[in-house]
Amino acid sequence: MKQLIAAASFALFVLLWTAATALTPNADVFLPGPLAVAQSLRDLFLNRGFAFDILDSSYRVIAGFLLAMAVGYPIGLAIGTSRTWEAWINPLNEFARYLPVAALIPLVIIWFGIDDLQKVVIIFLGTVFQFVPMVASSVHRVPANLIELGRTMGFDSGQRVRRVVMPATAPEVYDHARICLGWAWSYLIVAEVVAANTGIGHVIIQAQRFIQTADVMAGIVTIGLIGLVSDSLFRAPKRYFFPWSRA
Repeated sequence: MKQLIAAASFALFVLLWTAATALTPNADVFLPGPLAVAQSLRDLFLNRGFAFDILDSSYRVIAGFLLAMAVGYPIGLAIGTSRTWEAWINPLNEFARYLPVAALIPLVIIWFGIDDLQKVVIIFLGTVFQFVPMVASSVHRVPANLIELGRTMGFDSGQRVRRVVMPATAPEVYDHARICLGWAWSYLIVAEVVAANTGIGHVIIQAQRFIQTADVMAGIVTIGLIGLVSDSLFRAPKRYFFPWSRA
């Protein structure tokens, strides 16, 4: 039933899109229809090596995302479990969280050049500062009776973090990571807007310059489809990774 509703939702979206295209003057420029976008996708794959652009973009997103998770998780854990660390780190993280990532591109280029590393860093910066407070908030919500149970069992502070706090927060942190993966994909265009020779963002920017609107929309649709698939793949194994969360 759920799958049928999802299919109906997409069908309705395509129908409304087609109707809007039919009512739009100069639709080829302003709002190409689903068929035109599908033809553009076909041309991109068959004649312009779009599959390699997808691979390059996927590598950048995954690398930036994994780096953000590796850095952000221990920092969020420290903020959530220690008032001292919270006093030191939280103001800096809150300051960085509101910085527009696009404004940092010139500095990142100066520091890291224009290769893949620069694009990975942009995706990292767009994700890590959002992930940290999410982890800290999950840690703050660990029931106090679980912490007291750890003390009763003779756990020191490090053991309480490893054996009580981390397992208790793992399912929720996993969901936060899934949300951050979506953010990482949303920062892809920002990362590839400057000095990129490959990638979905590069294809979109090049198409925009030549007013190839169907190609622009094909790139956007591709990112949405990849995001949908990656989110489903991310969500599916949760019950097996964290069987205790089902309780």
